[in-house]
Amino acid sequence: MFTSLLIYLCCGAVAGILAGLLGVGGGIVIVPMLLATFPLQGIPSAFVQHLALGTSLASIVIPSISSPRAHHKRGAVHWDIVKHITPGILLGTFAGSLIASHMPTRFLQIFFICFLILVATKMLSRYQPKASRNMPGFLGTSTVGSGIGLISSFVGIGGGTLSVPFMTFCNVPMHEAVGTSAAIGFPIACAGTLGYICGGFGVPGLPEGTLGYVHITALIGIASASFCTAPLGAKLSHSLPTARLKQCFAVFLFIVAGKMLYNLL
Repeated sequence: MFTSLLIYLCCGAVAGILAGLLGVGGGIVIVPMLLATFPLQGIPSAFVQHLALGTSLASIVIPSISSPRAHHKRGAVHWDIVKHITPGILLGTFAGSLIASHMPTRFLQIFFICFLILVATKMLSRYQPKASRNMPGFLGTSTVGSGIGLISSFVGIGGGTLSVPFMTFCNVPMHEAVGTSAAIGFPIACAGTLGYICGGFGVPGLPEGTLGYVHITALIGIASASFCTAPLGAKLSHSLPTARLKQCFAVFLFIVAGKMLYNLL
């Protein structure tokens, strides 16, 4: 029990820093670690993937409050974008988490592996958006938000790996895209958590200490640590070479994806 809690604390600390520093969803780190930890606790394999996704989203709720505050103090949050994208985010994430709750474990695993590979490839890409491209209006932004929420619920992330590229594609400066993405993470985390709780409510065979597809002990450990480290990541994002850090993180994601694919096969 102590070892598992320590792993949850370490996982949350790393996830909080990455969320603030690189604008990536902490779930990219949290989900693989939970997939490795849950089986050691005797959790049935049929529930491991769903619990990892639901717990990951739930653990993002707290840092998605502290991280935007740190970015807001530096004037790096576009609240108009947050207002436009949130309706789509809420709808897409809640619906996606309900759908994912009833999907086979193998499909969700393959989807997550493919997502890791795509994210890592994007991080290594040097593509720059056209200078004339701007953010779409309310309808367009909200529609994109629905897609971001849907995919985020399938992989248990706060949406930063999707919303940051979207905003930079529309010529929002990187630091401001990261800060705005941090604010967008809150509605994603709330809607996704609610969806996984509802989707797993009353499912027979779930282990004790769970609320739907959310593991309470893991949630407490991850959330408490990430709450402390998310502001640190936001602060570092304004002083460290994030481009080089993203390249290193991309290599790490390829390794994680390869290991998960090997285990799956």
